[in-house]
Amino acid sequence: MELEQNIMEKAEVLIEALPYIQRFNRKIIVVKYGGSAMVDEELKKHVIQDVVLLKLVGFKPIIVHGGGKEISKWVNKVGMEPNFVNGLRVTDEPTMEIAEMVLNKVNKSLVQMVNELGIPAVGISGKDGMMLKCDKKYSRGEDIGFVGDIKEVNPKIIYDLLEKDFLPIICPIGYDDNYLSYNVNADDAACAIATAVQAEKLAFLTDVEGVYRDFEDKDSLISEMTVEEAQEFVSGGSLGGGMLPKLQNCIDAIKEGVSRVHILDGRIPHCLLLEIFTNKGIGTAIINAREEKFYHGK
Repeated sequence: MELEQNIMEKAEVLIEALPYIQRFNRKIIVVKYGGSAMVDEELKKHVIQDVVLLKLVGFKPIIVHGGGKEISKWVNKVGMEPNFVNGLRVTDEPTMEIAEMVLNKVNKSLVQMVNELGIPAVGISGKDGMMLKCDKKYSRGEDIGFVGDIKEVNPKIIYDLLEKDFLPIICPIGYDDNYLSYNVNADDAACAIATAVQAEKLAFLTDVEGVYRDFEDKDSLISEMTVEEAQEFVSGGSLGGGMLPKLQNCIDAIKEGVSRVHILDGRIPHCLLLEIFTNKGIGTAIINAREEKFYHGK
């Protein structure tokens, strides 16, 4: 009897996923991969399994990843003294060299994990195909080195890879008018790329459960909010420092044509599948006010 119930529960889960598979079949989904999910080997495996499953059921996933903790580790390994301005790391020429090497190393390790699951992945940076063109970013007018603000995205190489059935994995290194390398914030890169390819979904894997009405009250997690509601949160000034730019990124992406943005807790195994394929979801989805709320509170 118990076996039969388990089988029925599995069937119900699959049936619950069906409308979402139909809705997002052949649609582009950008996954911004970061936080603990990039550091913990088990979580890393779960995320890659999720993305591969999305690919196998007909979605067109793109992974955009950072690697800040790994860069810090290697900067310390070579005995360099980190220098900060307004809380931001100054990326001088030697630091930029390390950042580019480390990000490409992280990139190829993710490619390998996807390949091992039988899906051909291709790892690229924003310099490939002249994808991410940057201006120098300043912090309150101060020079912080080779840190870039994306001013232009050329998505041709991404479309070419998707068309040939590859899974693109992108690290956020851009270039300027003089073709010098720049480190770009991975959240910014994910938003710019999702906007350029008019992605159906953009999912941020973070170390928070989502957006709360009251951060102290864990029952106040918001499952779904409109851009206008999100803007009120940003303007209200009640959000923690790390969530503020992330939420602003989400708002900008939706205003530029991305249909839905999800903020997910990457520490939960298979958070991507739970958010995308179940009625309730587990994070916060931000949608355009014009878009209908999808299924039961999704």
